[in-house]
Amino acid sequence: MTTQQLEHALQLLPHGPEFRFLDSLSELDPGKTGAGSLTLRGTEFFFAGHFPGAPMFPGVLAVEAVAQLAGVVAQSDPALPPLKDLKLTAIRGAKILGAALPGQRLELRVKILGRMSNLIQAEGQVKIEGGPVILQTQITLSGDPP
Repeated sequence: MTTQQLEHALQLLPHGPEFRFLDSLSELDPGKTGAGSLTLRGTEFFFAGHFPGAPMFPGVLAVEAVAQLAGVVAQSDPALPPLKDLKLTAIRGAKILGAALPGQRLELRVKILGRMSNLIQAEGQVKIEGGPVILQTQITLSGDPP
């Protein structure tokens, strides 16, 4: 997927560029699965306070990254119109298995498990490139019908 296609896909989400946790999309089976990445540069706003002198990527933001990738995958389904105001509405079974540090690249994978009306159920994981899985979770997204 090109940078322009990723930008278009990200525009279907309600987040501004300052709160995006997806740099690239490496795989996309529209409406079904996707993979992407996020590079932690170390200059992100949250590293200053999480934690001073020993910064690490907050687990809750790893969940948000999975939700954003799931939103891109779900909103790209050619058989269904995109939902408006798509939001993360439930987190189930989240397991934070490790921490990511500034300078690391994260690999994200999601699978859409099902859809019902305005609800989207997905599962995802975050892995450090060349390293371990640091997050596994199931989430629910919801939005308004178009």
